[in-house]
Amino acid sequence: MSAVHTVGFLGAGQIGEPMVERLLAAGHRVRLHARRAEVRDRLSAAGAELVDDVRDIAACDAVVSCLYSDDQMLDVLPEVVAAMDAGTVLLSHTTGAPKTLDRLDAFAPGGRAAIVDAAFSGTADAVRAGRLTVFLGGEGEHLVTARRIVGAYADPVVTTGKRGSALRVKLLNNLLFAAITQVTLRGLAAGRALGVAEDTLLEALAVSSGGSTAGRYIAARGGAEPYAAAVAPFLRKDLAACRATAAEAGLDLSELLAAAQDGPMDLGEVTALENGVVR
Repeated sequence: MSAVHTVGFLGAGQIGEPMVERLLAAGHRVRLHARRAEVRDRLSAAGAELVDDVRDIAACDAVVSCLYSDDQMLDVLPEVVAAMDAGTVLLSHTTGAPKTLDRLDAFAPGGRAAIVDAAFSGTADAVRAGRLTVFLGGEGEHLVTARRIVGAYADPVVTTGKRGSALRVKLLNNLLFAAITQVTLRGLAAGRALGVAEDTLLEALAVSSGGSTAGRYIAARGGAEPYAAAVAPFLRKDLAACRATAAEAGLDLSELLAAAQDGPMDLGEVTALENGVVR
């Protein structure tokens, strides 16, 4: 049996809530900070210990943060990092800019926070099945703890290198995913123009060489329109982070970014409302 840990958790939204459920089912003790009453009630009934002050999740073996954006991280996590015990490891599931992790170092008592970027790929259903894909970037001793925690809901777990490397892998993944999504949406529009029903083409693509994860997700969402409405805010945010990260590195990603934005789904500038969404 794997080691049992006390885990602080922040960000129990669409993805985070089933993560907490899996952590509890694996025998971990979860100390949860959540704002929404219905989430607090559900997870308290499942066995989570509720705390009102976000700093109270810091005195744990590990803290899992599943916040939506860099802005939310910088708004909430400085207090957590400042209060973390010397041996506590912070796992950040947020898809954003690697530099945000470095900015949190300023709040660590020792000058460098024990942070593992734990970017993931997958859905809430994948979490519930224990099949979420998680990328881990960080120091060796921190990765040991991180693997024990995410093992409750992730398989495979891919170690990518030093801190920040997992985010770079995820940003490139999402850049490619956005481009493939745009192409697939254009293909579905072409199918409709040719008299091929959208659900028929999606069924065919699911078992053919032109299929993709994007195609499967579109089918699971019930078609192009509901899919675009659901994923566009996330992809806009992630492409903005990818653009900023590439610029800092002096890397020209203009061709890939153009492919990701060329299509029926609007993946332009992220709005203030989208930047504040909590998942």
